[in-house]
Amino acid sequence: MKYILALDQGTTSSRSIIYNDRLEVVASSQREFTQHFPKPGWVEHDAIEIWESVLTTAREAISKAGIQASEIAAAGITNQRETVVVWDRKTGVPVHHAIVWQDRRTGESMNALREAGKEALVQQRTGLLLDPYFSASKFRWILQEIPDGQERAEAGDLAVGTIDSWLIYKLTGGSSHLTDVSNASRTMLMNIRSGDWDPELLALFHIPRSVLPRIAPSSGDLGTIDASLFGAPIPIRSAIGDQQSALFGQLCTKPGLVKCTFGTGCFLLEFTGPDAVASSNRLLTTVAWKIGDGALQYALEGSVFMGGASIQWLRDGLGIIKSAPEVNALANSVWDSGGVTLVPAFTGLGAPHWDADARGTIFGLTRGSTAAHIARATLEGIAFQVADVVSAMQKDSGKRISTLRVDGGACASDLLMQIESDTLGCTVERPVNIESTALGAAMLAGLGAGIWPNVEALAKIRSVDRKFEPEITAQTRRARTNVWKKAIKRAKNWETQS
Repeated sequence: MKYILALDQGTTSSRSIIYNDRLEVVASSQREFTQHFPKPGWVEHDAIEIWESVLTTAREAISKAGIQASEIAAAGITNQRETVVVWDRKTGVPVHHAIVWQDRRTGESMNALREAGKEALVQQRTGLLLDPYFSASKFRWILQEIPDGQERAEAGDLAVGTIDSWLIYKLTGGSSHLTDVSNASRTMLMNIRSGDWDPELLALFHIPRSVLPRIAPSSGDLGTIDASLFGAPIPIRSAIGDQQSALFGQLCTKPGLVKCTFGTGCFLLEFTGPDAVASSNRLLTTVAWKIGDGALQYALEGSVFMGGASIQWLRDGLGIIKSAPEVNALANSVWDSGGVTLVPAFTGLGAPHWDADARGTIFGLTRGSTAAHIARATLEGIAFQVADVVSAMQKDSGKRISTLRVDGGACASDLLMQIESDTLGCTVERPVNIESTALGAAMLAGLGAGIWPNVEALAKIRSVDRKFEPEITAQTRRARTNVWKKAIKRAKNWETQS
């Protein structure tokens, strides 16, 4: 029996899973970590706390599995993307809290670049749009904020990276400074066609190339975990951004297949193979993965910033539920939202709107509105944001999406999945294993370690739990969509309205 260690570093928690060579879960461990909100729209993490959570859960998972580290054939890493860490090369200590992908503090600088006519260049080179979501402006902000930041960077005293780079650095005892092509493609600094850092973009954001990690394949040799951490060296054989990992874990390896991960946010990717399809509908063209010496593979992507995080807000912000799963019973206690529409733009709007100044809004409240109506409207708001992205994908591809493959913690909600199917007017297909993110990293690590000879050998892994079909009429769907369009129009540009 061969084992794989998957390290799944997410936005709110870190999780480690031991898989066997049949991709069955042998043991797992999960730990939440602190979310820091120093100012409205700002979101930070303590990178040391993230590292400690990964180390602790990995040790716990190995112990629970009753195996030795020497029995682990490969480790795979998947991570929250765009979140950035800057650390001192000599001490290995971060110079600032990690700035999270949800953070909006660089909105003004992105607006300035857009007004300067730089978006066309950025989109052509990176497939991305100018938005605080991506890493480059966060790197720039930290280098400007810390004392002598730019000078220290130019002198080679600092290292910058996304979470995968930080973890690889720590796991290898500081010997490796790497990132994979999928994470690099989200920094707004990599040319997605050449697969290398782009000199013109580095100059645009004043990022010295010397501080950046080396770009490696998503599956291959990415270094070795130091033997002192787990008792034996473990080869790192994959690293991949969480959404690309979920795409692979869902085995969306043929052009046209689409998945949506319902996590903290909602992330939709349509696999396009070796073709980097340019979007005309404000979606992103992103690298899906690179396996060994193979060609770069691509996807179209649309990101919704507030998915499961909207349900967390009901729990932590409003206090109308005590735990996230309670939202289902509360929302199901009413037939509909009672005319309430909630736009979950708490950190702005992602694709296809890309409005950093939008804010969360609730419309249609009356004296008869209850917590149950607000809970149901929240689930509908998540579903409508996903539907907006699916609509844009269909326009880009010219093809109707008939099935949406789903994964992530929030897809366990039958009610949310039924609302999504009703909103889209298509089949929503949920697999038995809804944790596709860690699964994808394990699959890629196994490929890198030679456990499986090729992608085709993995084809029998995926099995379907349930398919959800639309239960409302097309007329009802159009009416609800029209109300949503009116609401989202009013939520846009809120921060700059006089």
